[in-house]
Amino acid sequence: MRTQVGIIGGGPSGLLLSQLLHRQGIDTVVLEQRSRAYVLGRIRAGVLEQGMTDLLREAGVGDRMDREGEIHSGFDIAFGGSRHRMDLEGLAGGATVMVYGQTEVTKDLYDARDAMDGIVIDEAEDVALHDIETDAPFVTWRKDGQEHRLDCDYIAGCDGFHGVSRKTIPADILKEFERVYPFGWLGVLSETPPVSEELIYANHDRGFALCSLRSRVLSRYYVQCSLEDTVEDWSDDRFWEELKRRLPQDAADSLVTGPSIEKSIAPLRSFVAEPMRHGRLFLAGDAAHIVPPTGAKGLNLAASDIHYLSHALIDFYRNGDTAGLDAYSEKALARVWKAERFSWWMTNLLHLFPETGAFGARIQRAELDYLVSSKAAMTALAENYVGLPY
Repeated sequence: MRTQVGIIGGGPSGLLLSQLLHRQGIDTVVLEQRSRAYVLGRIRAGVLEQGMTDLLREAGVGDRMDREGEIHSGFDIAFGGSRHRMDLEGLAGGATVMVYGQTEVTKDLYDARDAMDGIVIDEAEDVALHDIETDAPFVTWRKDGQEHRLDCDYIAGCDGFHGVSRKTIPADILKEFERVYPFGWLGVLSETPPVSEELIYANHDRGFALCSLRSRVLSRYYVQCSLEDTVEDWSDDRFWEELKRRLPQDAADSLVTGPSIEKSIAPLRSFVAEPMRHGRLFLAGDAAHIVPPTGAKGLNLAASDIHYLSHALIDFYRNGDTAGLDAYSEKALARVWKAERFSWWMTNLLHLFPETGAFGARIQRAELDYLVSSKAAMTALAENYVGLPY
C-alpha cells in the first residue's frame, strides 16, 4: 500500500489527525493494534478545552458534542469541610470547558472516518517502523496471518505510551523525563445522577477525591488509593463510604449511589519524551507525554499536538512549506511542559502525600487558603484549566 501520511494508533489522536488531513485532500492510513470495540470500550477523560472543541468542529465532528455535551463555566475545590467555586468563565475572559466523554469523541471520529471511506485497519499486529531517517519511510504489520507493508511520506506516532513509535527513536537521541506518583486513582462509573452540576475536586486528610460526570444520568467518581490496592479490594459499598468521607457534608448527603458499571485503578505519572520528531516520524499524544489526570490535560494536550501537526502537514502538501514540520517538536513541547507543570501543581495541591509529613500538610493547606483568597491565583488556575492558547 501507498499513502501520504501513515498514522500509528486508532485512538482519538490518530483518528482526529486522519480526519483533519482527509478534509484537506491528504491521504492517510490508520493502523490500530486493538479492535474497534476495544478502543470504544475504554473509559477516559471527559473535560474538553475550548481549543479542542474548536478543533473537533474544524474536523467536522462537533455536531453531537454541541448537542449533547455540557458547557461548564466553573468547578469547586473542597477542603476543610467547605466548597470554593472557581469561576472559570469570569476569571479566564469568558472561556469555558465542555464535558463530553473521550469515548464519545472517539465514536464520532470513527463515524466520520467511515462516512468518508477513511482507511482504518484494526487488529494490526507486530507493527514496525522502518527507515524513518530517510525520505522513504515505511511501516510493516501482520493481520490475519499475512504480512503487509505501507509506504508513506511521513509517519505520525499516535499509539500511546506503550506503543512502538517512541521506541523506534534511537536511545542516544531520545530523552525521557518522568515522575511516578506514590498513589493511584480508583475510578467508578455509575448510572446515577451526578452529585453536583459542576466538578468537585476534594482535598481531604484521607486522600483526594473527584466528583465528575459524563451526562445527567452517568457519573464518574474517583478516590486516591494505594498502588498496592486492586479493584477486588474495593466493593461498591466500600467505595461509596470512602467517597462520602472525603466530601463536604452537603455533597455527601446528596450523593446518589448505585451499582458500578466500570471500575478501574490508574497509576499516576508525569512523563515527557524529547524530541517529538525524528526524521520522518512525529510523535503525538500519549506516545510523547503523560500527565496525571488531576488537571484534565491528557486528551487536550494530544489535541494541541494534532493541531500543530495537522497544520504543518497541510502547509507542506499545499505549499511545499516545511517550516511547520521543522518547528513541530519545539512548538509542541513548549505547550506540553506548561501543561505538565499545571498538572503536577494540581496533583501536589490536592493529594495526600504521607511522606511530606505534618509540615507538607500545612504547606498544602496554606496553598489552598491562598488560592481561594487571591483573584490572581484563581486566575492563573482558570487560565490553565480552560487551556492555554495554541
